[in-house]
Amino acid sequence: MSSGMKERLCRNLEKVLHAEPRELPAAAGGILLFFLLFLAYSMLRPVRETMGIAGGVQNLQWLFTATFAASIGGQFLFGWVSSKVRRKAILPWTYGFFILNLAVFAVLVLACPGNVWTARSFYVWLSVFNLLTVSVAWSVLSDVMKPGQMKRLFALVASGSSLGAMAGPAGAGGPAGVLAAAVFLALAMLAGMYLHRWRDGNSPEDEETGVLLPADCRERPLGGNPFAGASAVFRSPFLMGIGLFIILLAGTNTFLYFELMSVVASSFPDPVRQTQVFGALDVVVQGCTMLLQVFLAGRIVRKFGLAALLAAVPVLISLGFVWMAFAPVFAVVAVVMAVRRIGEYGMVRPGREMLNSVLSPEEKYKAKSFIDTVLYRGGDAVSAWLKSSFNVLGAHSPWAMLAGAAISFLWAATGFLLAGRFRKMAGVQGKK
Repeated sequence: MSSGMKERLCRNLEKVLHAEPRELPAAAGGILLFFLLFLAYSMLRPVRETMGIAGGVQNLQWLFTATFAASIGGQFLFGWVSSKVRRKAILPWTYGFFILNLAVFAVLVLACPGNVWTARSFYVWLSVFNLLTVSVAWSVLSDVMKPGQMKRLFALVASGSSLGAMAGPAGAGGPAGVLAAAVFLALAMLAGMYLHRWRDGNSPEDEETGVLLPADCRERPLGGNPFAGASAVFRSPFLMGIGLFIILLAGTNTFLYFELMSVVASSFPDPVRQTQVFGALDVVVQGCTMLLQVFLAGRIVRKFGLAALLAAVPVLISLGFVWMAFAPVFAVVAVVMAVRRIGEYGMVRPGREMLNSVLSPEEKYKAKSFIDTVLYRGGDAVSAWLKSSFNVLGAHSPWAMLAGAAISFLWAATGFLLAGRFRKMAGVQGKK
């Protein structure tokens, strides 16, 4: 390829992806990190959903409560590790721990197939694994990228998660699938380590603020104690706002999730068919999400601002709940769930990760992981019991759907206010 063709290719990539040539390696590393991470997770997710139904839809609130308790324990362990090891080593330590867990589950599934306690343990474990590994991956990205880069590249990087989630369901199932997920997680760990190496090879000077960054800042532990993340959240109104946003997001998701599990259980009694339905829904969602992430999300935030990413989807879901109140059938619930997942992965997730660009390093790891795990799963647990109380009024209660609509509306309002606060904080940092 001639030098002229290479230059034209770089210019075209910069125009389409809104990435500068020197940023392409980091963007590629981020995409690969999320591709491998979600490839591993999505190989396991359809099995988890089937296990949840096998344990009884009426018992899901207990699994959600157990997940919340496990999240607290996991957050304490993560807080301790992140206080003791180098910042650059937080991701390898976290992913290495979960790789060992997957090896144990592979042995248990092989030795005790169909064991109900193995199934329940796996359901709870995977729910914690998903949130913590993804949270740490985003923390690394916000650690190695500058705020301006995050605004331009985060939606693009998130497209890797859609690619991985599309490929994963094809390899789901059995001990071999669990071990394969462990291999992909190990490769994701290497991709995360590469991002730190890329940052090391770039100038330590922040070009946007002119502030010199210490060359060895990521070589030191964060310090503090295992509970520093929780205390940081409750000391900061901005972090408490993000926490409220996550709790309302979790509440919305839980109401939709329970409704979907209920209609799938009644519409498709065969467990094999249930797994196929969940897998097919995943493929459709991830394909649409990838298109949104690559071609639209970045343009939306540049034209309409961060508020559009954070508030538009909750408004649509609020209307979707009203629709389900009058038409509680599988097709309607599946459409609303698909819109929720496409919008959350393609718009809301990149948008809320942009909020972290104004946080300190300790807040990016410890406070963020506390919000993304403990508060998220706490919102899940409370919403699960609330949804179960509405079920006393009957299956597919319209009152439950209207309650979901109210939660989604509050979610939208919180996102709009957070976007305004972020704009002010980013402006102040830019002047320093």
